Amino acid sequence: MFFRSVTAALLIGLAAGAVQAQETLKLGTEGAYPPFNFIDSAGNVTGFDVEIGQALCAKMNVKCDVVAQDWDGIIPGLLAKKYDFIIASMFITEERKKQVNFSDPYYLAAMTVAAPKETDIKDFTVDGLEGKVVGVQVGTTQADYAHKVFTKSEVREYPTQDEVNLDLAAGRIDAQVGDMLPVLDWVTKTEDGACCELKGEPITDPAFVGDGVGIAIRKEDTELLAKMNAALKEIRADGSYKAINDKYFPIDVYTMK
Repeated sequence: MFFRSVTAALLIGLAAGAVQAQETLKLGTEGAYPPFNFIDSAGNVTGFDVEIGQALCAKMNVKCDVVAQDWDGIIPGLLAKKYDFIIASMFITEERKKQVNFSDPYYLAAMTVAAPKETDIKDFTVDGLEGKVVGVQVGTTQADYAHKVFTKSEVREYPTQDEVNLDLAAGRIDAQVGDMLPVLDWVTKTEDGACCELKGEPITDPAFVGDGVGIAIRKEDTELLAKMNAALKEIRADGSYKAINDKYFPIDVYTMK
């Protein structure tokens, strides 16, 4: 009887351990794309993306660990199972869909051109930027756009958006193409960004901004994808999304209104 009791207890313990192991998901993000994801003064990875991801985990009743990963390795990291999903302001594009599945969009997307307020550039077209240096973050849809559209410019790639911003502020590049909300945040809320402003109309070509911004999940993880979409609907319905949104933005980025 004692042996059976011990055996039963061990089995219960092992089962409980297995359940416990399943209660943690790893969230992959960049950590260098404020206000969406960044390292705060205490060394923690935070931002809109991270807080939305944590809210989704709460709805799914799982613990959420955050893993920072350089952008150019972020999809390979997911496929190598370094984390379970990516929430890092990733545009949903046909090219990326070949590698991963995406959740429903958790916010809409647009790109923009930014340049110094006192620039001598008259218009931000292919001809207007002829001979100019345009900065972009490597591996982004903004980089794809700049290479395809600004064919008469030198397109200079940087590992992070912060480095693009710094070189624009320092005058080492003439303009940049970036994701509209982070660039708007930079030019309106930071000392370095005060040098510059958005130029021209928002860039909304679906060929580059895709179907919005989604959460990337491995193709085989269909159950997680379904749970993530259900949780996204829940945080929109119960006000959790709005509370996080209003902390970072003056508009609802889910609808861009």
